[in-house]
Amino acid sequence: MAQMEEKSGGKQKKGKKAHKTKKVSTRVDLTPMVDLAFLLVTFFMLTTTFSKPQTMEINMPVKDKTAKEEGQAVKESKSMTIILGGEDKIFWYMGLPENATVDVTDYSDKGIRKILLDKDREVGGLIVLIKPSKNSRYKNVVDILDEMSITEVKRYAIVDITDKDLELIKNI
Repeated sequence: MAQMEEKSGGKQKKGKKAHKTKKVSTRVDLTPMVDLAFLLVTFFMLTTTFSKPQTMEINMPVKDKTAKEEGQAVKESKSMTIILGGEDKIFWYMGLPENATVDVTDYSDKGIRKILLDKDREVGGLIVLIKPSKNSRYKNVVDILDEMSITEVKRYAIVDITDKDLELIKNI
């Protein structure tokens, strides 16, 4: 709390009549304000909700040591290969790489999203193979996984890029 302290006046001078004056000094006690500040800091720390990281659920296949590695047969007409290139380019083709015609698109809603929606509607049960190249960035992989979620393509896999795929996109 605030206190008032009284002190007696200065020195008396010789030959003059001495006047005693009282000097008043004020002192403010800041202890309650510090207590209040700590209470507020504690309150806001305990009531703040922190932002939760957004994650995408990916179901990974279980490796069985006893099972033989057998490939599952996929129809050529239902398979689509997406190659993630540098400079945010997407190369895609339908079927096998031996007789494929490669097209180029981008990550816009009129780019890969429209192609995925059209092909899934046309084929029914589209299977997408995503192949990131060395020139692609991590952001490109996240973007294409977002597109898979948006277009509701249920079957897709991230696989390694092959030499045939690199030959196909080299000339484009």
